[in-house]
Amino acid sequence: MQAVWHHEEWQPGADVVRAADAAVQALSDRGSPAHDGQAARLAGWDATGDDLRMELQPVRWALRLVDAPEANSLTALCVVRSEDGRWLAGRRAGWLASWPNRWALGAGGAVEVSENPALTLARELEEEWQLRPIELKVEALARLPGGLVALVGLATVARDAEPVPDAEHDEFAWWPADVDRWPGDADERLRRMGSLLA
Repeated sequence: MQAVWHHEEWQPGADVVRAADAAVQALSDRGSPAHDGQAARLAGWDATGDDLRMELQPVRWALRLVDAPEANSLTALCVVRSEDGRWLAGRRAGWLASWPNRWALGAGGAVEVSENPALTLARELEEEWQLRPIELKVEALARLPGGLVALVGLATVARDAEPVPDAEHDEFAWWPADVDRWPGDADERLRRMGSLLA
């Protein structure tokens, strides 16, 4: 995967700026860290065969908190499976900006300025779970509701890997290899993703 960075920061319209300001204030009001800064925007992409080329530029991090499809804010999602096929799921802490108190797969976060998004996948896995993959593949580039664009990777870890969750997770579990046997509180979107990646 290739990543080409442009240095000029993308600027949204005034309405989007106001919405982002309000979203950051709302996070602050509920005690969530409001570490607004810069992250990555997907400015363009091209896929030829198995090669993905992404053009990126800096963008305000808080734009991921609002419905701004034109922002193309890029996030990285590293789905984790053990060698025997189980899925690592973590319940996200209530103070987080996205998916608070809900189960999610693996690790994820913003792509930092000048970072190759493929390396973001491994960095987030290390930061959130203290895990290093045996294998890590980029599986998809997907547009999510609200304007986020997700680079989805699939990491394989050792069968006996022991995740150590960070403060972003208050619980974790290894879900069965068979998606149909996941617990009832697994979000339908997670089930669809699991089925596609399986």
